[in-house]
Amino acid sequence: MGLVYLNGTFSPLEEARVSVMDRGFLFGDGIYEVVPVYGRKAFRLEEHLTRLDRSLAQVRIANPHTAAQWQTLVEKIIAAADFEDQSVLLQVTRGVSPVRNHAFPNPQPEPTVFILAEPLNPPDAKLKAEGVTAVSAADNRWLRCDIKAISLLANCLLRQKATDEGCAETVMFRDGILTEGAASNIFVVKDGTVLAPQKNHLMLTGITYDVVLELVARLALPLVVRDITDSEVRNADELWLSSSTKEILPIISLDNRPIGNGRPGPIYGVMDQGYQQFKTEVMRSGRP
Repeated sequence: MGLVYLNGTFSPLEEARVSVMDRGFLFGDGIYEVVPVYGRKAFRLEEHLTRLDRSLAQVRIANPHTAAQWQTLVEKIIAAADFEDQSVLLQVTRGVSPVRNHAFPNPQPEPTVFILAEPLNPPDAKLKAEGVTAVSAADNRWLRCDIKAISLLANCLLRQKATDEGCAETVMFRDGILTEGAASNIFVVKDGTVLAPQKNHLMLTGITYDVVLELVARLALPLVVRDITDSEVRNADELWLSSSTKEILPIISLDNRPIGNGRPGPIYGVMDQGYQQFKTEVMRSGRP
């Protein structure tokens, strides 16, 4: 698999060790980013590092590296991996505490920094051709979902709900309004118009969310960004999920009820073609 980075040292994954008193282990007290890499070129690393810095500031963890230092570390991890397309995890915790206490240690410890590269495999062609199924659930997470925190137990439980029911994702609603998927963003198509939930503190809008909006504009498709109701989702002509690992996938049923005609829609086909072209021309070229 190559090397991982932990607190200044590059080593094989099986040799990396973190203290049991690390606040990431004890409290889920930390922040992460996942950077897609195509042909050993990190996609929009600057944007990922900007979001990492923002999330760290929101939870009062000092960023342990400058953007240039992060870039150097990421490039070394990318070069050490055995695969061309990668998913690079950047994780920062508050560090090791001398005692288990909910309040922050004083003085503040050195943050724990971990970087890992894993293979990034595109969605199976069959999934894109046939679509995936989803279930719905109330979004019972905390009120700062815009912070990319490592404390993801609620997301894990929501995603497991989908897995238990043989589905690919859980679509979440808060007070009757669409937020996102357990590990994705969700888009609606109705009467030829793409509807996207607006960015706020109740959802984590991924870098791929921005790519989808850019592609919609590039393809001259009508777009509205606003609150989307539960009823609008269930009565959509098309429903998509997006993430850096899943790209864009069509959801053909929700809670065992078909979306549209129960097949991937025509606008999804246009979007997927546009995404693949974008991946070739932009992502693999190293362009921003």
